[in-house]
Amino acid sequence: MLIAALITISLLVGINFALLQFSCNKTDKSRKKDKQPIVLHAQQLANENSERLAPTGS
Repeated sequence: MLIAALITISLLVGINFALLQFSCNKTDKSRKKDKQPIVLHAQQLANENSERLAPTGS
């Protein structure tokens, strides 16, 4: 009984690894080194938002 359970679990693990190997994405993972990163200026955006706020009056 114990050997049957061990064989079943081993078979399931083997099938899982086989499915994982065949189902991986085959996309190209190379990126261009010349591409510059996009930099967001958070402080500038905060100043623009504060001008649009109404006074609270409290």
